[in-house]
Amino acid sequence: MKNAYDTLVERGFIEQTTHEEEIRELLEKESVTFYTGFDPTADSLHLGHFVQIMVMMHMQQAGHKPVALIGGGTAMVGDPSGKTEMRKMLTEEDIDKNAESLKNQISKYLDLDGEKGYAINNKEWLKGLNYIDFIRDIGKHFSVNRMLTAECFKSRMEKGLSFLEFNYMLMQSYDFLELHKRYNCKLELGGNDQWSNILSGADLVRRVESESAYGLTFKLLTTSEGKKMGKTESGAIWVDPNKTPPFEMYQYLRNIDDTNVENTLALLTFLPMDEVKRLGSLEGAEINKAKEILAFEFTKIVHGEEEAIKAQKAAKALFSDGADMSNIPSTDMDKSIFEKGIGLLDLMTDLGLTSSNGEARRLVKQGGVSVNDEKITDFKKEITSDDFEDGKLMIRKGKKKYHQVKI
Repeated sequence: MKNAYDTLVERGFIEQTTHEEEIRELLEKESVTFYTGFDPTADSLHLGHFVQIMVMMHMQQAGHKPVALIGGGTAMVGDPSGKTEMRKMLTEEDIDKNAESLKNQISKYLDLDGEKGYAINNKEWLKGLNYIDFIRDIGKHFSVNRMLTAECFKSRMEKGLSFLEFNYMLMQSYDFLELHKRYNCKLELGGNDQWSNILSGADLVRRVESESAYGLTFKLLTTSEGKKMGKTESGAIWVDPNKTPPFEMYQYLRNIDDTNVENTLALLTFLPMDEVKRLGSLEGAEINKAKEILAFEFTKIVHGEEEAIKAQKAAKALFSDGADMSNIPSTDMDKSIFEKGIGLLDLMTDLGLTSSNGEARRLVKQGGVSVNDEKITDFKKEITSDDFEDGKLMIRKGKKKYHQVKI
């Protein structure tokens, strides 16, 4: 079987490593327990998280043991990494609900049966810590001067960094130490924004246990402009189908920039790399075929083949007269509403296409709204029953988001 490290390198995942040759050799000679952390700041994973899930799946397929560490304890403090201001504090009850939801989601993609892999909440050991003992036993291994050079702290110095957040690095490092003691965990994986925390955790294991520990980070999923991929004008692309229907996920990937196709195929599918390179090299109208394959393959991984086929059919239906449109997101509404007439802005907000009438108005003014394929320029437009064709009305927001109204 191919060394998992070589697979990750070939597919373009790896950004930084603590000890490249040692990690590769370790993954070659034994089944390694490794971990990745997920802070439950929301009740669903989003597209950006899925790079981490894909790495863990590649690693488990190669015979290594994943620990999906749910940060029920660390979420009560908040990770300052990549943030320009302090995170909003969640209640313990909300954190617990989110943690359970994330555990259930991650378990769909990884075997976390307690032998081949583990799902663990760091609240188990962090909630009951005695602060004085923790500072005496763990804090003594950390240099404040060194911590302040870490990017996650440096970027916050001008706007202010709370002492609460300053503890986060100690807590995440302690997670690695605890997992090493309990499961002989030797490797921490994370997004590139976690590099400082990962270095700190590996260093703590070496200091306390006098044993080797390693870390590596992988690329964040970004657009050609360098922005995090997975964000739209209406928010994140969520794994939860109730937050982002499979069709919307499919459409998002179907419409990514041409320059991102090869990289995204490598990171978010299991297609062989020779096929990834072939698809990524297509030009002109041909590249759309590659995007369709990307959208289908990823939607299949997240939601299953049946939902991927439905999303694919729904996408094709938008460009085919008389095709089945049943899988496009739709809402049944009372016909009497449209006999009286309802403002387009109100309708878009009621359907959840926009968060407010103000947002809907801006989109109309910018030419970003169409009704039945006709661009709307008048934000005062009223939608009546006369606008419906065979009891159906299609609203398009931007290039990618469609919603059908039925009466």
